[in-house]
Amino acid sequence: MSYVAIKAENLSKAYQLGEFSTGTLSRDIQRRIALMRGKEDPYLKIGETNDRTSKGSSDIVWSLKDIDFEVNQGDAVGIIGRNGAGKSTLLKVLSRVTTPTTGSVKIKGRVASLLEVGTGFHPELTGRENIFLNGAILGMRKFEIKKHFDAIVDFAGVERYIDTPVKRYSSGMYVRLAFAVAAHLESEILVVDEVLAVGDAEFQKKCIGKMGDVSKGEGRTVLFVSHNMSSVQALCNQGIMMQYGKVVSMGKIESIIPQYLSSNKTREQEQISARTDRKGNGKALFHDYSLVNDQNDTINTFIVGKTCKVILGINITTEDPIMHFHVALSLMDSYERRVANFSSEYSDNFDYSKLKRGMNYVELTIPHLPVVEGIYTATLYSRVNNEISDWVENAFSLDIENGLFFSNGKLPAASHVSVLIDHQFTIS
Repeated sequence: MSYVAIKAENLSKAYQLGEFSTGTLSRDIQRRIALMRGKEDPYLKIGETNDRTSKGSSDIVWSLKDIDFEVNQGDAVGIIGRNGAGKSTLLKVLSRVTTPTTGSVKIKGRVASLLEVGTGFHPELTGRENIFLNGAILGMRKFEIKKHFDAIVDFAGVERYIDTPVKRYSSGMYVRLAFAVAAHLESEILVVDEVLAVGDAEFQKKCIGKMGDVSKGEGRTVLFVSHNMSSVQALCNQGIMMQYGKVVSMGKIESIIPQYLSSNKTREQEQISARTDRKGNGKALFHDYSLVNDQNDTINTFIVGKTCKVILGINITTEDPIMHFHVALSLMDSYERRVANFSSEYSDNFDYSKLKRGMNYVELTIPHLPVVEGIYTATLYSRVNNEISDWVENAFSLDIENGLFFSNGKLPAASHVSVLIDHQFTIS
């Protein structure tokens, strides 16, 4: 019979922006007096949610705000949301790395966490010593750790370096060993942040399999944060969707993922030029786009196997000489997996010397469109003189419908494959 492994009530976490403290001695004294009298901190009342796309007027930001949820023993819970939603902060509070500002968390069992590269490891100690150190922190005895030692080393694949100080490990080795320790030692709750992205694809698959064994086979509770929706769907049975530090939805993962993907589409309604959640130094900014066919007619839908064009309006704002310019478009499927990347680096006739200050139009032509039907999103990227200039995720969507790709007219199901490659089988 399962029980409640984690229970959060009115959980909130506030951070002070800028310099530490409130900024003045009088404010600090007021806060101290309020706390001594058992009253609410007067300066937390004016805090704002963690919306990174707006400047705001308060220097207090709520990374988490009034969160309530329960997680049952044996559940594998995917925590999803955009950057800045509060996912990592929530895991840090649950792992007791940081304390909540208000509210409480009740946890039944020991927590093993993997939050970021190097968490819980002492750089001067060897891999072997860090395994025993982490086990001791979890309250395990030496003979219990020894029982799992060989399995940990074998899973991490670092046997040759096990007696080397971990400060000499690569980031991939660090993560492999840290995950192996967290997954194999006898904790009731396993907390994993997106740090697995540091590992290679084979190791990520291995980790997902191990977390599935931990949850389904051993009955332990798993909390998993990732932007890879296919991994979340494969591992988790429950989901929590967060936005601006709040839980906006929770339930079966099959219903949470579509809600999250749908929420991402709302950004596409905003003009690219107005997007404030972009990255880069702004020397070359994406301004607008248009979709056209091989007859240069504006269209809303691309056809599989047909020529398609994307015309990108790019505003060059820098007065510095452009010694190198690079533009790219990544095509993401409905699970936010990158299925194709189109880059000017691979184009023979891209002459960036024609660029001028102000508005420019760059045309991407894709002959014989090689992806199956579906709705895709485009992430745009530009680089000026080897520095990131602009990066806009989910800039717009592409609706692609079935067409003629192979000469016999047949196409594989969209659920089986994303990219099409022209080929022939013959009998000799």
